[in-house]
Amino acid sequence: MEGVKKVMILGMLLGLVMIGSEPNLTKAQSFCRMPKEGLKACLPSCVNGENNVDPPSSACCTAISKADLKCLCQYRDSGFLTFYGVDPDKAMQLPVKCKIMDSFHC
Repeated sequence: MEGVKKVMILGMLLGLVMIGSEPNLTKAQSFCRMPKEGLKACLPSCVNGENNVDPPSSACCTAISKADLKCLCQYRDSGFLTFYGVDPDKAMQLPVKCKIMDSFHC
């Protein structure tokens, strides 16, 4: 079972690397309905460490408002977010910080 989980994570990472290396990215490409630009806009608000941006930018909040939050929750404990330096707890606080909802829990 653990081996299958690692293979799935590796497959997702390879898929994102392939998307990120594509020179002609379109706005249609997204991750849990968040376009690449939205993900980049939110990154400063949910990185590990003390230098994160708070409150999140309006571009980040716009992206979060369109995101499939249940989809994002599937990656919370996968190691996928931490691989990119994202603190899953900070990332899951974004819907509340953006005032999209009063509370949010995966």
